[in-house]
Amino acid sequence: MSTRETRPGSTGGADTPGPLHGGPDDDYSPEQLGTMSREELDRLGARYDGVEILHVDSGPEPGSRLEGRAIRQVGLVFGLAGVFALAFVVVYAGSGWFLPDWHWEISESGWSALFTPLLGLLMGLSLLMVGLGLVLFTKKLLPHETAVQDKHDGSHFDRVTSGATLVGGWHNSGLARRKLITRSLGLMGGGVGLMLLMPLGGMIKNPNKGDPLGSTNWDEGVRLVRNDGSPIRPGDQEPGSLETVFPAVAGGNIQADAATMLIRLRPEQVQEAQPREGQGDFGYGDYVAYSKICTHAGCPVSLYEQETSRILCPCHQSQFDVTQGAKPVFGPATRSLPQLPITVDDEGFFVARSDYIEAVGPTYWNRERI
Repeated sequence: MSTRETRPGSTGGADTPGPLHGGPDDDYSPEQLGTMSREELDRLGARYDGVEILHVDSGPEPGSRLEGRAIRQVGLVFGLAGVFALAFVVVYAGSGWFLPDWHWEISESGWSALFTPLLGLLMGLSLLMVGLGLVLFTKKLLPHETAVQDKHDGSHFDRVTSGATLVGGWHNSGLARRKLITRSLGLMGGGVGLMLLMPLGGMIKNPNKGDPLGSTNWDEGVRLVRNDGSPIRPGDQEPGSLETVFPAVAGGNIQADAATMLIRLRPEQVQEAQPREGQGDFGYGDYVAYSKICTHAGCPVSLYEQETSRILCPCHQSQFDVTQGAKPVFGPATRSLPQLPITVDDEGFFVARSDYIEAVGPTYWNRERI
């Protein structure tokens, strides 16, 4: 029977060929394990774990041209991951969550029209570069080892030697001396981390500040303008006609909740008109203005039958009578269309007297604004 050296400072027989037997916690005290180097603990743990090394590829030689080229490739890919992530942050910041004084000018064309596609593209490219960089780093710079291991219950010995193995993995990665990769990893980690945090902006900034769901861009003195931005005077429309109008503010014609129907009633309709309580003066002469958003499901209600005085919703066939304050008379809608109070300014153009006094849209918002 062979004997092993177990005094403090020894390798405990880790370099002796052949399997080790007996309980490791009985053979080695914490003091003995504490005097061994990381490499000794790594080898000793492998021996007691029954690890059989089948093949070892140590990777490129430190300082070689092959290693330098691999480092540059991995650093470039990790750096690109960080750049794409930071670009995502810049684009997302344009939504106004984190930089309220700077946001995209919404338009039908230009960069703002690419807002959502850009977010998806930049996040996808960033995560793709993260994965590609990890693959390149693993294939080109890490040592490759093929081994077979029998698993068994853990112990203090296992914890100490396993810790040495993990530290050895960090040492073998070469990150401590490959500064380009560590810097690019820092850029990538910071950029990707910030990118993943940006969508939480809605939890940081209160989206209901200013009552956005209960108000629109209409306000006292805001002109009613057509889609092309031209203002409207009384008499511009024929009796019985409808014109879709928007508030004369920046981005007014693309504010969906502010879309309004300006209707000029026929003389007989004016005589039959029965405004809602408290809204008798919301119209101007033979003109009335109602929200274009159906109170059932939010569809646009711009089909107008002047013969029946009814506004029709094409989605679910709700019908509203303009002579009764746009009261629903058919279909699933249960709430009247909100009416916009209107008048004319000093130049004779239609303007709003205030915002809608109730929230526009589906009946979920069946409440009056305070």
